[in-house]
Amino acid sequence: MIDFFVKHALSTILTLSLLGALFVALMPNVEKGCRNVSLLFSGLILLVSLFMIFYRFDPTLTSLQYVENYKWFGDTIRFKLGTDGLSASMILLMAILLPVTIIASEPIAQEKPKFYYSMLMLLTTSVMGVFMAQDLFLFFLFWELELVPMYFLIAVWGGPNKDYASIKFLIYTFVAGACLFAGVLIIFFASGAGTFDMEVLFGQAKNLSHNFQMLCFLLLFICFIVKLPSFPFHTWLPDAHVEAPTPVSMLLAGILLKMGGYGIYRLCVGLFPNILIELALFIAILGAVNIVGAAIACLVQDDMKRIIAYSSVSHMGFVLLGIASLTSAGFSGGIFQMFSHGLISAALFMLVGTLYERTHTRKISDYGGVAKYMPKCFYFFLLAAMANLALPALSGFVGESLVFYGAFSSKFFALFPTKFYFNFGQICVLFSAMGVVLTAAYMLWLIQRVFMSDPNTKWSNLTDLRGSEIFVLGSLLVLVIVFGVYPSWLSNLYEPSSTHLVEYVSNLIKAIV
Repeated sequence: MIDFFVKHALSTILTLSLLGALFVALMPNVEKGCRNVSLLFSGLILLVSLFMIFYRFDPTLTSLQYVENYKWFGDTIRFKLGTDGLSASMILLMAILLPVTIIASEPIAQEKPKFYYSMLMLLTTSVMGVFMAQDLFLFFLFWELELVPMYFLIAVWGGPNKDYASIKFLIYTFVAGACLFAGVLIIFFASGAGTFDMEVLFGQAKNLSHNFQMLCFLLLFICFIVKLPSFPFHTWLPDAHVEAPTPVSMLLAGILLKMGGYGIYRLCVGLFPNILIELALFIAILGAVNIVGAAIACLVQDDMKRIIAYSSVSHMGFVLLGIASLTSAGFSGGIFQMFSHGLISAALFMLVGTLYERTHTRKISDYGGVAKYMPKCFYFFLLAAMANLALPALSGFVGESLVFYGAFSSKFFALFPTKFYFNFGQICVLFSAMGVVLTAAYMLWLIQRVFMSDPNTKWSNLTDLRGSEIFVLGSLLVLVIVFGVYPSWLSNLYEPSSTHLVEYVSNLIKAIV
């Protein structure tokens, strides 16, 4: 039995998520029953994921593990799954977020529970598939599959402007998917490999002409920064978050945005490292603009969800800056930032959702002195906010510090001196550091306005956090503390894979220089 799971761990996870969607769809339309079945399957997915990662997964290897390779359309398109440290960390994040999201769904899923929970499980299938796929066409199929459940989760259970938000999400995602599809087809036909197998294409893509490589890189990169999201393709995210129900926002910020970062690491870096080197300065500027620009946008918002949404855009800028640094620390910091932000943002959206459920408003100006009436909520919010502004000993600090160190010490950026004392990369770091200061400003301002100002007596009857809410928040924030104090427990999982990518790129830089 153990040998079976070792050989088929990845397909088992996909099968469990699909079976979960099917079982829920066939059940009576009762919220508690649908939630319990979904929770059962999500628990099994978490157990299999933990078993896969901590039983026989060897993080010191840079090659794929748990590989499953089946013919689908001959040898051209294969159902090939596999994982390395990079994808394993994202699989683990999804496996952690799914059960807590289901627990948080009870107030939302009273309407059409079968449809709601089946869409959550189908979304899990697509996201897990993206992180597991080792065939480029299979990657595209899983990427596009995510669009369907996410659209319905916003369009059916969203807020008053859900139609606008869901259509906007659909358009942005569809256009991004079209870029991905075009890039995949060009790579396939131009390489002449006769297969969509990523391992084969990683070797063949370097034989493409420079113009083809640049075109394919840009098509893939645009797709991924739409999902990340990054300026100027970020405007769908605040609208989607504001209208999406709380559990959907938790998954959207917690894991769906990470698909964009993962795609850049897996495909843009893996297939076209030469183009990455050429565009590294542009990507660094883009990351810095994200960090600071989105943080400034947070300062002028009155809706708590919009603040957390723009904060996500800002924090994903660190991923771009880390990748652009072309250093081991920068690459590692970007991955750590994705995992850490997944936990922190899910907790913040959960907290905003608990306040909205009780008050039916997200406007900061409507609140005041809530700490007096909801002290438990205040303590959890304070901890999540401190993690979001990168307080030391919390996970948010680790990723940002590694990215800053990588960019500041980058030998590649040192090749581009400026008229000032600092080189190009160091100027990007100093500019991005403004984002850290601004993050502290808007998070502390948010806490002061909502929790610490003069008590608003109309909230005197508010009830504090329920047991299920404490469990969800506690589960997420305990991990934020653990990975903040012991970051190596997470970084040891993916670091050999990220270092392997960096060494590959570094060798190309040496050849160019």
